[in-house]
Amino acid sequence: MDAVEKATLTQLANIQAKTGQSLEQLYAALRGSGRGKHGELRDWLKAELGLGHGDANTLVTLFLKAQAPAATPAARGDAVLDGIYVGGKAGLRPVHDALMARIGAFGDFEIAPKKGYVSLRRKKQFAMIGPGSQTRVDVGINMKGVDGTDRLRVLPPGKMTQYNVAVTKPAEVDDELVGWLRTAYDAAG
Repeated sequence: MDAVEKATLTQLANIQAKTGQSLEQLYAALRGSGRGKHGELRDWLKAELGLGHGDANTLVTLFLKAQAPAATPAARGDAVLDGIYVGGKAGLRPVHDALMARIGAFGDFEIAPKKGYVSLRRKKQFAMIGPGSQTRVDVGINMKGVDGTDRLRVLPPGKMTQYNVAVTKPAEVDDELVGWLRTAYDAAG
C-alpha cells in the first residue's frame, strides 16, 4: 500500500468517525440523495452531513468509482466530466477523451476530480486536464528540465504545474504532447 492509499484510508476512517456512519451507510445515503453529478453529491454531503470540502470530494470520488468498478482510466469519473464539459464547453469533451485514451496506455494512476478539471496522480500529481475556455482544453504538466516552446508554455513559479499546453482538437493529442505527458508520468511515481 502506497502513501496515497494510506492517506485515503485514514481520511475515510476520519469521515466515518465524524459522521457516525459506516462507509456502506454513507454510500447508501449518497445513492438515496437523488443527486448524480459529482458537484451535486459533494455539496449535498457538505450541507447534510457538515463535511468539509476535501472530505466530501474524496468520498464522492470513491463512491462514483465504486459504482463502476470495471471502469478504465478513460471512463472513470464520467459523471464528473459531464459536470465539467457542459454548455459551451461540451464540444471539448472529445479532446479530453483523446488525452485520457493516450494517457491510459501508460499504466495505473489516480484520477482526482476537482471543481473544473481532473488531476492525474501517481505518487504525486503529474498532469491536470480541464477546459481553459470554451475553445481549448488546458493540459498542465509537472516535469522538470524541459525547455519551453511556443506550444509548451513554461508557467511562473508557484503554479500547480510547471508547463501548460493548450489543445483545441483531438488531432492535437499527438506524439509530442504524449511524450511530455509520459515524461511527467514516469517522474511522478
